[in-house]
Amino acid sequence: MNGADLAAIICASAFVLLVVAIVFVLVKLAKFVDVASATIRETGDSLVPLLDELTEATQSANKQLEKIDVITDSVVETTTSISSLISTLSETIGGPLLRVGEIVRGVTGLLGKKKK
Repeated sequence: MNGADLAAIICASAFVLLVVAIVFVLVKLAKFVDVASATIRETGDSLVPLLDELTEATQSANKQLEKIDVITDSVVETTTSISSLISTLSETIGGPLLRVGEIVRGVTGLLGKKKK
């Protein structure tokens, strides 16, 4: 066995170790890909019901917001009606009450002058 034969054996052994290392890495990579695809599959399977529940919750929230909109519109209408009623009552009752107050002041002024 000369130096060339020894070098060939070392190179062949290094090549075998390299092939074994590559096979080991590829086996680990295949296992990783299997686990990752199983995880993605499970996530996809659980994602559909989650999205369905989210859609239902959103629809329920929208229904409640529509009810709140109706209530808000009713409150605005009621407030407008009450404001209108108050101004009508103020005009209807306030004007004559001011006149009565002026008459009472005038009468008390006349009575006050007569007493002096």
